[in-house]
Amino acid sequence: MAVDIKKTAHEMIKNGTWKLEGNTFYQALRLKSDVVGIVAYNGDFLFPETWGRKERKEAREKLFFILGLDTDLDSLYSEISDSPFSFLAEEFKGLTLPAAPSPYQALVEVIAQQQVNFEFAQRTIRNLVEMAGEKVGDIYAFPTADQITSLTLDELKRAKLGYRAGYIKHVTELYLKGELKLDLWEMDENEAIKYLTAFRGIGKWTAELFLAYGLRKNTYPSGDLGLRRGIAKIFGKSVKDVKEKDVREILEPYGKWKGLLAFYIICYDRKTELERRRK
Repeated sequence: MAVDIKKTAHEMIKNGTWKLEGNTFYQALRLKSDVVGIVAYNGDFLFPETWGRKERKEAREKLFFILGLDTDLDSLYSEISDSPFSFLAEEFKGLTLPAAPSPYQALVEVIAQQQVNFEFAQRTIRNLVEMAGEKVGDIYAFPTADQITSLTLDELKRAKLGYRAGYIKHVTELYLKGELKLDLWEMDENEAIKYLTAFRGIGKWTAELFLAYGLRKNTYPSGDLGLRRGIAKIFGKSVKDVKEKDVREILEPYGKWKGLLAFYIICYDRKTELERRRK
């Protein structure tokens, strides 16, 4: 099953760093060499003409990571075919879990989502990107840690981040000092959560979502309201009766697919909540 770019982009944070035109996805990227440009994907990759082989290889790998282009969706659908979640395979056929281009971007965006609904969080993240990011054509490269730390707390708050502005500034300063490591590729889930939650501004929900969104770890925010509410809808329960332990009991048996399945359930909740509000 091929990845459906439109469905995946629909679930991405609308942060101003990418756009979808027709069947072509455009992403503004900053490479290790600090080169900034737009990479496009429509089944084939399109790069700036000035980029050489090294830049194109790095950008291709980043886009594979962002869009989850190597996800074996057929295996997920086979795994859930005889479960209460089987309808999600048809509902969201081709959808993958999008990821951030860098762990630092992931952490900033996840902190911005704390205690607010997804739609509001997206607006604040876009405000931050437009305030501090680098414009490339009609989209932006996500701001670097240096660009964000150069903003005052009052400037950050103008992005409507509220108390989260202080958390973002704090973790950014620690990250730049090398006191907060985000390249936790080799740590297992529990080790990484224990490490991250030792820092002010990073609770368990933030750590779990960061690991999924920033590092593509096979995890999920077990206390997330949307995930709990989605499970409640599917099983005909009240959301207050679906606790964190219930979420884990339901999802853990799905092994290597538990993280992606959790994302499908969250997307199902978003869709049904939107339909409910429109009635």
